Amino acid sequence: MLTITQALYDQIVAHARADHPDEACGVVAGPAGSGRPERFVPMLNAARSPTFYEFDSTDLLKLYREMDDRDEEPVVIYHSHTATEAYPSRTDVTYANEPGAHYVLVSTADTDGSGPFQFRSFRIVDGQITEEDVQVVAGS
Repeated sequence: MLTITQALYDQIVAHARADHPDEACGVVAGPAGSGRPERFVPMLNAARSPTFYEFDSTDLLKLYREMDDRDEEPVVIYHSHTATEAYPSRTDVTYANEPGAHYVLVSTADTDGSGPFQFRSFRIVDGQITEEDVQVVAGS
């Protein structure tokens, strides 16, 4: 289960909405080994595409060095889907190389009639996708 604060949830959704119609992407870092998402790090979608996201390699290297210096790890890796449901694509699975991370997808398309977006979390390990519950808790 992914437990995330309302503030982080809101920041991820706001980023997805702001970058629409392009896919948004980013990371929520947390203390190494804690599994606790704490520090919101929105990233630039270097692909600038409505159907694909790509972290800028220079920005990503800088982020990993920063996390290493702070004894952090990527707890959540998120991106948005702009025209499809919030479910990992084949490409998403191919690029999922953090087996300990929660992969959050936000859909900014109203694909299920339940509102303007979906917020879902998955574990992706060795090509296997497992959806997990998301618990949003108070906090900043």
